[in-house]
This record gives sequence, C-alpha cells and structure tokens, in this order.
Amino acid sequence: MFKDTALGSFCRKILCLLDCGAPVGDLVLRIWVANVFWKSGLTKISSLSSTMYLFEYEYAVPIIPFEIAAYLAIAAELVLPLLLVFGIAARAAAGALFVFNIVAVISYPTLNAVGIVQHQVWGVMLLVLLLRGPGKISIDHFIRKHFLGHTARNP
Repeated sequence: MFKDTALGSFCRKILCLLDCGAPVGDLVLRIWVANVFWKSGLTKISSLSSTMYLFEYEYAVPIIPFEIAAYLAIAAELVLPLLLVFGIAARAAAGALFVFNIVAVISYPTLNAVGIVQHQVWGVMLLVLLLRGPGKISIDHFIRKHFLGHTARNP
C-alpha cells in the first residue's frame, strides 16, 4: 500500500498503532452506550411509581399495555447493557437496544431537539456495534476463537 520510503514506513506504523487500539475503542464504545441505558434503567427501577405514571400518561407506547411496557423497558435497560459491556451476544443486545431506542423516540412525542440528537448518536453507536460486532475484548470473540475456530473479526 505504501512505498518503501520514510513516509511509507511512518504511515505503516501509524496504521499499526490504530489497528492495535481498535479493540480498546470497541470496548469503550460498548461501555459508553451501555452506560446510558443502564443509568436510565436504574432511574426507572428506583422510582417504580413514577415510571408507571410516565408510561401510563406521558409515553405513547404502541400496542402493549403500559405496565408491561414499563417492566420490559426496565428489563431491557438493565440486562442488555450488561451483555454489551461483557460482549455476550453483543450483536443481539445492540440490535435490541437499537430497536428499543427507536421505540423510545416514537413513544415520547414531546422529546426536544437535544434529546432527539442524543438518541440519534446512541442509535449510530448501536448500529456500529450491530454491524461490526463487539471486537476482540469480548466474551463473544473468546467463544468464537476458542470454541468455534474462527479467528476473523466477523465470521
């Protein structure tokens, strides 16, 4: 790719450093987005009566009763982030949180512009995890490598 020059050698070293840092970047991305949903789940469970009130009167959750929606939201926000952080079924967790994030925006019609931008950023982060996988610092990678014989990032 790069000719055998000083500039080419420098560029190869930079690319190598970036490649070596990618697993840490993947982990940081997983922790960052998981933290957002985890904190939201803790808030919901710490004040269950307020959560029920919001799901009954404020949020316009489609199809299912508000009580079931509230408990599903709490479960999603407390279980799926843990799966992301540890990299267990991380693509499934990222996909579920991606859909959950969309439903959250649709269900809260008075969400302000800043809130919409935040949800868009979280959605992009989750989409990256869904498409690329959790990376090398994950239980998924360990299982793929040691039990399924795959060494590629995405088999």
